[in-house]
Amino acid sequence: MFGRKKTVVKSYDKENLRPVLKCSICTGEQVAGFMDKRTGKFQEVMLVAGREDLELFKSMYGLDDVEKVY
Repeated sequence: MFGRKKTVVKSYDKENLRPVLKCSICTGEQVAGFMDKRTGKFQEVMLVAGREDLELFKSMYGLDDVEKVY
Protein backbone atom coordinates (compact mmCIF):
# COMPACT_ATOMS: atom_id res chain seq x y z
CA MET A 1 0.00 0.00 0.00
CA PHE A 2 2.34 2.69 1.24
CA GLY A 3 6.11 2.94 0.94
CA ARG A 4 7.49 1.88 -2.42
CA LYS A 5 6.44 3.79 -5.45
CA LYS A 6 5.61 1.73 -8.52
CA THR A 7 7.66 2.88 -11.50
CA VAL A 8 5.54 3.37 -14.59
CA VAL A 9 7.44 2.72 -17.80
CA LYS A 10 7.09 5.71 -20.11
CA SER A 11 7.44 5.53 -23.87
CA TYR A 12 9.48 7.60 -26.28
CA ASP A 13 9.88 7.76 -30.05
CA LYS A 14 12.47 4.99 -30.54
CA GLU A 15 12.65 5.60 -34.27
CA ASN A 16 13.67 9.28 -33.99
CA LEU A 17 15.15 9.62 -30.51
CA ARG A 18 18.00 7.87 -28.71
CA PRO A 19 18.53 7.91 -24.94
CA VAL A 20 21.77 9.61 -23.90
CA LEU A 21 23.56 10.84 -20.81
CA LYS A 22 24.97 14.28 -21.65
CA CYS A 23 28.14 14.84 -19.61
CA SER A 24 30.05 18.07 -19.11
CA ILE A 25 33.81 17.70 -19.36
CA CYS A 26 34.41 20.82 -17.24
CA THR A 27 31.95 20.43 -14.36
CA GLY A 28 31.16 16.72 -14.45
CA GLU A 29 27.43 17.50 -14.52
CA GLN A 30 25.32 14.77 -16.10
CA VAL A 31 21.87 15.19 -17.63
CA ALA A 32 19.75 12.30 -18.89
CA GLY A 33 17.51 12.80 -21.88
CA PHE A 34 16.95 12.07 -25.53
CA MET A 35 18.82 13.20 -28.62
CA ASP A 36 17.07 13.55 -31.97
CA LYS A 37 18.80 11.22 -34.43
CA ARG A 38 18.28 13.59 -37.36
CA THR A 39 18.90 17.05 -35.89
CA GLY A 40 21.11 16.23 -32.89
CA LYS A 41 18.88 18.39 -30.67
CA PHE A 42 18.97 17.31 -27.00
CA GLN A 43 15.78 17.09 -24.94
CA GLU A 44 16.53 17.12 -21.20
CA VAL A 45 14.53 14.81 -18.92
CA MET A 46 16.36 14.91 -15.59
CA LEU A 47 19.58 15.83 -13.81
CA VAL A 48 21.66 12.82 -12.79
CA ALA A 49 23.34 13.46 -9.44
CA GLY A 50 24.31 9.86 -8.78
CA ARG A 51 23.92 6.20 -9.69
CA GLU A 52 20.40 6.09 -8.21
CA ASP A 53 19.22 8.86 -10.55
CA LEU A 54 20.64 7.05 -13.59
CA GLU A 55 18.94 3.81 -12.53
CA LEU A 56 15.67 5.71 -12.07
CA PHE A 57 15.94 7.18 -15.60
CA LYS A 58 16.65 3.74 -17.06
CA SER A 59 13.73 2.14 -15.23
CA MET A 60 11.38 5.02 -16.19
CA TYR A 61 11.90 4.28 -19.89
CA GLY A 62 12.72 0.55 -19.74
CA LEU A 63 16.33 1.02 -20.85
CA ASP A 64 19.25 -1.37 -20.41
CA ASP A 65 22.06 0.98 -21.38
CA VAL A 66 22.44 4.72 -21.95
CA GLU A 67 25.12 6.14 -24.23
CA LYS A 68 27.29 8.99 -22.88
CA VAL A 69 27.86 12.07 -25.04
CA TYR A 70 30.19 14.98 -24.27
